[in-house]
Amino acid sequence: MADYYIGLISGTSMDAIDAVLAKFERSSVDVLQTHKYRYPTDLHDALLSVISDPGQCTLDDFGALDRRVGNSFRDAAIDLLDDAGIDASEVVAIGSHGQTLRHQPDAADPYTIQIGDASVIAKGTGITTVADFRRGDLALGGQGAPLTPPFHEWLFRRSDASCVVLNIGGIANVTILPAGGSDVTGFDTGPGNTLLDAWIREQRDEPFDRDGSWAATGKVQQKLLARLLADPYFSAQPPKSTGFEYFNLGWVGDAGGNDYQPADVQATLASLTATSIASAILKHAPGTTEVLVCGGGVHNRDLLRRLAADLPGATISSTAARGLDPDWVEAAAFAWLAMRALKHLPGNLPSVTGASRAAVLGAIYPPQ
Repeated sequence: MADYYIGLISGTSMDAIDAVLAKFERSSVDVLQTHKYRYPTDLHDALLSVISDPGQCTLDDFGALDRRVGNSFRDAAIDLLDDAGIDASEVVAIGSHGQTLRHQPDAADPYTIQIGDASVIAKGTGITTVADFRRGDLALGGQGAPLTPPFHEWLFRRSDASCVVLNIGGIANVTILPAGGSDVTGFDTGPGNTLLDAWIREQRDEPFDRDGSWAATGKVQQKLLARLLADPYFSAQPPKSTGFEYFNLGWVGDAGGNDYQPADVQATLASLTATSIASAILKHAPGTTEVLVCGGGVHNRDLLRRLAADLPGATISSTAARGLDPDWVEAAAFAWLAMRALKHLPGNLPSVTGASRAAVLGAIYPPQ
C-alpha cells in the first residue's frame, strides 16, 4: 500500500475546502493532487452569519453546521481521490483541520472550536481520519495556534541560513527559522486578509480584493492606521494567536473606520496588514533576508508591494521557490500532522504555542 495522506482545511474566508493528496519522504513532500471544494452557497452564508453574530447560533444550528461541514469535507476528500485516480485503500489517513468558528485561547476558560464531524469523514471515505488538533495544545496551556510551524521547520529549515515563513491567510502568522540549533518561534502577527475581505464584501459585495486592485486606488489614512496599530495585540509578546472574533469590522469601526472613503479604508487595511507583519519580523527576527510567503495573500500584488517596502532588506518570494505551491502549504501541513499523530510523534512546538510540553495532537477516528 502506498503511504498517501490527505490534508483538508478551510480558512477564514469560509468559501472553500483545500484538499491535498501527499506522500512524505524523509525531508520532502510530494503533492500528487490538489482540489478546491466550494461550500454550497447557503452553507457558506450560514457560516459567515455565525462568526459575525455567534450569539444567534442555537445548539441545533451548531449541530447541523457540524454535520454539513463534515459532509463537505468528506466530499472534498472523495473528489480529490477521484481526480487523482487513487483508491481510498491506498491512503493511510486524512488530517482534517475543520472549519474554525471561534478561537479564544486567552479567555478565562480557553477554548477553540473547529467543526466538521470527523466521524462523517472517516465513515464516508473509509479512511482513518485525524481531527481536533488544536485542543490538545490548549490543554497544555498553549495557544493552540499556529500549528503549521513544525511543518515549516521540517520542510524549509536549513542549517546554514535563517528565514521567515509567512502565511497570509485570514490571519497572518510567521514562523521564524533560525540557522543552527536555536528554537523555532512563531505567532499570529494580526490580520492578514480577513479585514480586507470583510470590508470589500460589505462595501462592494465582492468576496475579496483581487490583486489588491481596489486597495491600490485608495489613499492610506495615517490617523486611522495609527489608531489601528495602537491596539495592544500588536505590541504583546508571543506566544499569541488571534482570529476574526478579535479583528473584525466592529474593531475597525471602533477606531473610526466608517468616517473615511471606502477605498481609503481598504488601502489603510492593506497597510495595516503589511506594517504589522513587517514590524513583527523586524522585532522578532531582525536581520531577516529571506521571507517565504504562502496562503491566499501571496496573490495580492498590492499587499506584497507594501510588504516589500516595509522590509527593504529582505527577499520576498513564495514557498514555490522551495518546492511547495503556496496555495497548498496549510493543507499539506495537516496531512503531515495526521502522519505525526499515527506515528505517536509530537505535533506542536512549545516554543511557538507556549504549551508546557510537546505532545501528540489530534483525535483518531477509525473508518470501521
